[in-house]
Amino acid sequence: MDPQVVESNPGKCPICHMELTAVRKSRQQHPDEIKLSPEQIQLGNIRVDTIRSTSMGNETLLTGTVNFDQSALNAVSTRISGRIEKLYYKNIGDPIFKGARLYDLYSEALNNAQQEYLLILQKQKALGNSIVNYNDLAQSAQSKLLLWGMSALQLTELARAGKAATTTAFYSTAGGTITELGVKEGDYVAEGGTIIKMANLSKVWAEAQVYTSQRSAFNPSSTVSIQFPDLPGKTLQGKITFVNPEVNPDNRINLIRVVVPNKDNLLRPGMPAYVTVKDPRRKIVSLPSDAVLRNGKMSAIWVETAQNTFKSRMVETGQEGDGFIEIKSGLQPGDAVVTSGAYLLQSEYIFRNGDNPMAGMDMSKMKM
Repeated sequence: MDPQVVESNPGKCPICHMELTAVRKSRQQHPDEIKLSPEQIQLGNIRVDTIRSTSMGNETLLTGTVNFDQSALNAVSTRISGRIEKLYYKNIGDPIFKGARLYDLYSEALNNAQQEYLLILQKQKALGNSIVNYNDLAQSAQSKLLLWGMSALQLTELARAGKAATTTAFYSTAGGTITELGVKEGDYVAEGGTIIKMANLSKVWAEAQVYTSQRSAFNPSSTVSIQFPDLPGKTLQGKITFVNPEVNPDNRINLIRVVVPNKDNLLRPGMPAYVTVKDPRRKIVSLPSDAVLRNGKMSAIWVETAQNTFKSRMVETGQEGDGFIEIKSGLQPGDAVVTSGAYLLQSEYIFRNGDNPMAGMDMSKMKM
């Protein structure tokens, strides 16, 4: 006999012409419940599990960009005017080590100061300090040359040689990668003019944009994973170090910043990055995502009220991930919920009763 055929009187099936089997009416306490036979439960793969608390964390994926660590930017400027006679680094992106020779400068004022220093040393050697205190004069001349950018080692070499060179070499006071080159050979530079700008790329920033509505989904102590499309398989961990307190009023976008180590020097400013923010896991009531039926306006599940008897119940859902969904209200630990076969139960109910059990549900009457 075909199971979809239901008649009110005894007789034969109009499809297969077999004798109809009598079915006893079940005495259900509630008209909105549905009772199935053990065979139907087995064929429908309907499984029931007792609700219990579990832990779940939220993940938010943000798109970002690698940027310079602004606290590790340096600039090399001239302390005295002159002409760049020789420039030893001429390309943006070149690495520079601390103490490397950057440029040779011709400066008439600097050459005169060196000559004065040498003259003081010569008079001190010939006359001593009996008439004039040449120690103070030499110290004053040294201080002037040091303030103009010469090193103590250069002053020692100048005193040993007893003769000033036409140009003076200047060295880098920091290490990094050239980001901006402001001069070329032959240029005249004024006092305070910038020669080069450099950045230390041993660590960089991953800056990501986040909508203000997403900020409540994470906190500054959240764990952050950073992936780089240009470097497949490379994933780094970090912490949010800065959240911009100012929100762009035009697009309601905020900025978060993560400091990322760059030991292999593979990360370059301008590279795209994916920043995944993970909330700390917390205790919640959750169900497999397939156990929750949704129609766009509400969510419902099926609970077992008695043996082989089921009833639809509205729930309020929350976060979803890893195949599970948070149940914020409508259930509590200890409820027996259909975790597999909920869609079959829904179809069977509609087939028997002709309407959707979710149609008459009221949010204000959810079981808390």
